[in-house]
Amino acid sequence: MSDAALGVLDLVPIPSGSTAGDALRNSIDLAQQAERLGYARYWFAEHHLNPGVAGTSPAIVLALTASATSTIRLGSGAVQLGHRTALSTVEEFGLLDALHPGRFDLGLGRSGGRPPGEPAAPSPTAPPVVDGHTPNGLLIPPRFSFQHLLGSPRVALQRRLLLLPGAESQDYAEQVDDILALLAGTYRSPEGVEAHVVPGEGADLEVWILGSSGGQSAAVAGRNGLRFAANYHVSPATVLEAVEGYRSFFQPSEFLDKPYVSVSADVVVAENDATARALAAGYGLWVRSIRTAEGAIEFPTPEEARAHRWSDEDRALVQDRVDTQFVGSPGRVVDQLEQLQEATGADELLVTTITHDHTDRVRSYELLVEEWRRRGHSLESS
Repeated sequence: MSDAALGVLDLVPIPSGSTAGDALRNSIDLAQQAERLGYARYWFAEHHLNPGVAGTSPAIVLALTASATSTIRLGSGAVQLGHRTALSTVEEFGLLDALHPGRFDLGLGRSGGRPPGEPAAPSPTAPPVVDGHTPNGLLIPPRFSFQHLLGSPRVALQRRLLLLPGAESQDYAEQVDDILALLAGTYRSPEGVEAHVVPGEGADLEVWILGSSGGQSAAVAGRNGLRFAANYHVSPATVLEAVEGYRSFFQPSEFLDKPYVSVSADVVVAENDATARALAAGYGLWVRSIRTAEGAIEFPTPEEARAHRWSDEDRALVQDRVDTQFVGSPGRVVDQLEQLQEATGADELLVTTITHDHTDRVRSYELLVEEWRRRGHSLESS
């Protein structure tokens, strides 16, 4: 098995009974702990209109976290381009780089209420999936349809509140081209007018594309020779399609001479399997709130989660995510992460851990990195 670095993806979850301020302080503390433990990078996601998630502005949270850390790479996982312009994105991250040069990853996503792109044809080099498993045993569950979310009133409201009246999202591929040109200082309007962003032009950023399938995001990442982050934790059914689609589109660039892939996973680690399962008890209820389009709830305590009366429809709604969350002792979880890395050929793994108690969350990352190192794995990205 090839080695893979470990990073952290943080949604800035709000535990039940606490505040957004508590969540932000917890996340900054966790970033400091991740730096101490040697994790390769620390990313913040962007979500809106979710009562249980405080990560609404990656750039602002990154600025706060950069001031509280010194060496760990920080980034967005991802900035949602559906309601932004190329200029505002480059300006925000240019400001960050101006004060903390060389520490930031600019992760770009298609999300933000825009409709899905056209899917790519399945890659002939993707590992075969038989009875829901790859040859090495990684679970690939049935595909989950997100159509009901895209058509929900809450998502429509989010789009209306995020976009200026009458505004339409720019084509994603064109928007990424504009971002790369503004960063490089080569942007020209159709009329030939130059634009130079200060700060922003020449910023020392790693640009990543995030995607859940082998469609437009994978194509944009591959054709521009950029790094690609695939989401096993969001859409486990399509992770193989995503990474193989990206590799099939890849063209060497000034950024990379060969494909570079990160794959995410939801993880809870404790001293033993039973304790880990208890800490992860709120996960299914939390995923249910997202997939019913209610918006992520405050992360419940194990007791609150056990009090919920589950219907068959509810269980079906979250089954793929619950089944693909890696929960258990350090040995069990690292076995599963190694399985994920082998099946996808990932160069890095990006780990998300949510528990109600902050100390349990920190301990999960500590136990994971101890076992990862014990098996001889490196934490550093290549």
